[in-house]
Amino acid sequence: MIFGLLSRARVGRLATIDEAGYPYVVPVNFVLYGECIYFHCARQGEKLENIARDPRVCFEVDEPLAYIEASFNEEKNPCKAHQLYRSVVLRGKARVVNSDSLKLRVLNALVAKYEGTEDFSPVVEGSSHYKACHVVEIVPERITGKEDLLQGKPEELKRAIAQKLLERGYPGDLEAVRTMGFPIDRSSPPETE
Repeated sequence: MIFGLLSRARVGRLATIDEAGYPYVVPVNFVLYGECIYFHCARQGEKLENIARDPRVCFEVDEPLAYIEASFNEEKNPCKAHQLYRSVVLRGKARVVNSDSLKLRVLNALVAKYEGTEDFSPVVEGSSHYKACHVVEIVPERITGKEDLLQGKPEELKRAIAQKLLERGYPGDLEAVRTMGFPIDRSSPPETE
């Protein structure tokens, strides 16, 4: 689950520590390359200043699957509304990549990820903007993953919610049903696989 989510997530959130000791969180486009996280950025800015001062960072990605509205429960109790999701939190140390060959490989991996193809003109040292950007590497020290798919809830409740999600069919609903362990068959109530 962890590396799959890190591979497919489109936006990550980078937390650094600012000069006053406060967390500073920014969204970044990123790529999982090998076992590290990489992103590119301008050659100057607050996140780079923070990393230079203290390389300890936290990086988070999440995948909201399905929101279960209050109308899903008989009492229509808003306190029983719920979000099904997956998430990964990574703690590690960040540094600016100094190797031109690694920087080029990562920039091309970033382009391939976001273009969705390997069929593009590759980034080379002479490319415009190559010298205008930095690539930052985050070396993980601790990675945790979490998902909320109604674990620990009664099977009858999970089946009923899965059926309602199948009927509703919003983006994320079918993936939530599949991930909960139910087949995707809209013609009959979900049975556990």
